[in-house]
Amino acid sequence: MELHQLQILRELGALGSVTAVAEALAVTPSAVSQHLAALQRGFGTPLTRKEGRRLVLTAAGEVLAAAGGEAIDAMSAARSALDDFEGAAVGTVTLSGFHSAGQALFGALVRELGGVDAAPVVRLTDEDVAQTEFPALTARYDLVLAHRMEHSEPWPAQGVRSHTLVREPLDVAVAASHPLATRASLSPEDVVGHPWVTSRVGYSPDDVLRAVAAVSGRAVDVRHRINDYGAVAAVVAAGEVLGMLPRYTSRSVDDRDIVRVPLRGVSTHRMIDVLARPENLRRRSVRIVVDALQRVMTRLKE
Repeated sequence: MELHQLQILRELGALGSVTAVAEALAVTPSAVSQHLAALQRGFGTPLTRKEGRRLVLTAAGEVLAAAGGEAIDAMSAARSALDDFEGAAVGTVTLSGFHSAGQALFGALVRELGGVDAAPVVRLTDEDVAQTEFPALTARYDLVLAHRMEHSEPWPAQGVRSHTLVREPLDVAVAASHPLATRASLSPEDVVGHPWVTSRVGYSPDDVLRAVAAVSGRAVDVRHRINDYGAVAAVVAAGEVLGMLPRYTSRSVDDRDIVRVPLRGVSTHRMIDVLARPENLRRRSVRIVVDALQRVMTRLKE
């Protein structure tokens, strides 16, 4: 049993397929299968099983994958201790962010790290996925900017650590000429009778609309499903529909023809979190980037 075999087993549990593991670890699917077969030879209990065309972990495989994660973390702790001794803060840190967070934070983060002595190199990627898919991205990136609605299930505790950057409200966006534009706040009953533009299912604005429908007891008329907040604002400005925009991370959106109004009576807050594998957070370079992200987000709220 070798550490890289345990890592492959853990990634199979996190990503759900041999192909995805191969892509995440930059190896061939054949190499993944060979390492899994070599690991299996050391155990009498099956660690994986076929589920249709997919290879998934058995209960025994999940136990070993969790233990393997602890072993990988311990090895990283040893490396981190040596890094701290040598004062190594530089290196490369990979960071993924969903679109609105990337627009709001990526540029500011680069500038922030530019003022830090011996700062790590950050490689940025935009990854806009449904809420349930964010934890799996930690297999491919050192840090993952993720969002979830405040009332939703927390991130999985096993194998993933989370740090909250901000608790962000989502506001109703209406055209400046709309009758609701003069209101100081709105309720579900005020907005449920109007047509809407919202996100695809699984993304945060859609969660709020489902809560609006539940509280008001009426179905919401969704005309458009658009994930890009700039496009949402443009459609709202045309005057036909209402939308929702995050208060802090969509400040780059043109507000000349729209008005943002707080929605009361339902939970509209989303959590913007940084997700990472425990072993990655032991690296000083990764912690420097997390601290810089927190400073950038704090200024964005002001």
